[in-house]
Amino acid sequence: MSLSQHLAEYVAAAFTGIWVRSHEHADALIEIARLCRERNWSLATWDVDKGLATEGRPAAGTAPHSDTDTTDPLAAIRALAALAPHEGLTAGLSEGSPESSSDGSSEGSSEGTAEHTALLVLPNFHRFLSGAEVVQALAHQVQRGKQDRTFVVILSPVVQIPIELEKQFVVLEHELPDRTQVEQIARGVATEEGEMPHGEDLIRLVDAAAGLTRFEAEGAFALSLVRHGRLIPQTVWELKEGMLRKSGLVTLHRGKESFADLGGLDALKQFCLKALSGGSRAARPRGVLLLSPPGCGKSQFCKALGNETARPTLVLDVGALYGSLVGQTEERVRQALRLADAMAPAVLFIDECDKALSGVASSGQSDGGVSARLFGTLLTWLSDHDSDVFVAMTANDVSKLPPEFSRAERFDAIFFLDTPGTAEKEKIWPIHLARYGLDVESRRPESREWTGAEIQSCCRLAALLDVPLKEAAKNVVPVAVTAAESVHRLRAWATGRCLDATLGGVYTRGAESSSPAGRRLSRQSSN
Repeated sequence: MSLSQHLAEYVAAAFTGIWVRSHEHADALIEIARLCRERNWSLATWDVDKGLATEGRPAAGTAPHSDTDTTDPLAAIRALAALAPHEGLTAGLSEGSPESSSDGSSEGSSEGTAEHTALLVLPNFHRFLSGAEVVQALAHQVQRGKQDRTFVVILSPVVQIPIELEKQFVVLEHELPDRTQVEQIARGVATEEGEMPHGEDLIRLVDAAAGLTRFEAEGAFALSLVRHGRLIPQTVWELKEGMLRKSGLVTLHRGKESFADLGGLDALKQFCLKALSGGSRAARPRGVLLLSPPGCGKSQFCKALGNETARPTLVLDVGALYGSLVGQTEERVRQALRLADAMAPAVLFIDECDKALSGVASSGQSDGGVSARLFGTLLTWLSDHDSDVFVAMTANDVSKLPPEFSRAERFDAIFFLDTPGTAEKEKIWPIHLARYGLDVESRRPESREWTGAEIQSCCRLAALLDVPLKEAAKNVVPVAVTAAESVHRLRAWATGRCLDATLGGVYTRGAESSSPAGRRLSRQSSN
């Protein structure tokens, strides 16, 4: 439903205080102005630069209001009274009078009042709500609007409603453009023959622009025309990456990783590829939680998944979402998740969530409950979001997370990635030997309990120091030794609780787990 449709409903229901969250005020004002013209409503706008301006039919008994250079927010609020309907409709009716209803609206006056509606739109007015006079004047006007059919509409990129006004305002969202609107914007920019793509190329272009504002999308398409003479997704992605980085909420990963760089993890690869290649809207995939000791390839897999499925990979750093102001953290989380929804289909990569959310249990004592509220918002979204966003989340110690985090329907599956066995290492060593220009037939050191990251480190050090692999191996101490107790506890927890990322089915820690020479298939890469 569009902003104008939502606004028409709330005006009809006499919500006289309306807060519209929007990053595109010009487009929001166009929608509101169009609605007012269709309904024959009066419209006034005010901002600190241009002052007060009105359009539409003025109230009965008043002179048309022309543009004014007033920059006083109090004067703008009080000017709304001049747009109210003629006094014949409300004369003699005041709060508490017998003819007045309990909510302040007059009985019997609804007939004909719809055509005497007036709106005052205040872009970026949240900047003026720190003063008591402005807050009080706004509260009085919102209450008076019930009688004279005047409505205050605040346009703001954030929702920062003073506590005195919280119960008097409803919040609406001015949504980012959907794919149909993005395509319309593209066609408006690419007007010459050969500039507009078709078929699959058009789908990729629209996917690339998903999540951009109308202004950003138009700019990206224009830049593509300047550079290439036609619209191509690569230019849009380039601009989009910078815009996402500017938001500080999510980043766009543009690496070249693929499953060919990963030895093993066969069951995990097949599961994710099958989940993302089909399904209906009613059976949309949710995501996977990957658990393992450090260095077993969790992060590398998540980064490669987007490339393998032709989806953008968004990286969400939960720790970076914490803000210093009251309510800022929760708002940043919601904004980041809305952005991910808008960019669907996408892969949302959340790395080492156990560290980012480890303070949830003691949140009330340590941070006033901020971590608990962040965690609750994330849990709700994981369960309820219906956008085509596949969540790939990693953790090294799931014991730090509350048990409700891993319940069914938050993820499609929880996989455990153990340290690679002999057959796995036979796939991992050649990848890194070739990467660092070493002889693939080189004699390899004993790599008992080594992870893929440790094999990579050995190859890199051999190339860096120009020494044989066995000499370089003297500088590598595996995590299974340095954190033996933690790895043991992790394997014990995963047994019977997680799926095996290599063999599939439920992970079982057998005798071969403690003697990795007999362990399973193959895996590679760093975490």
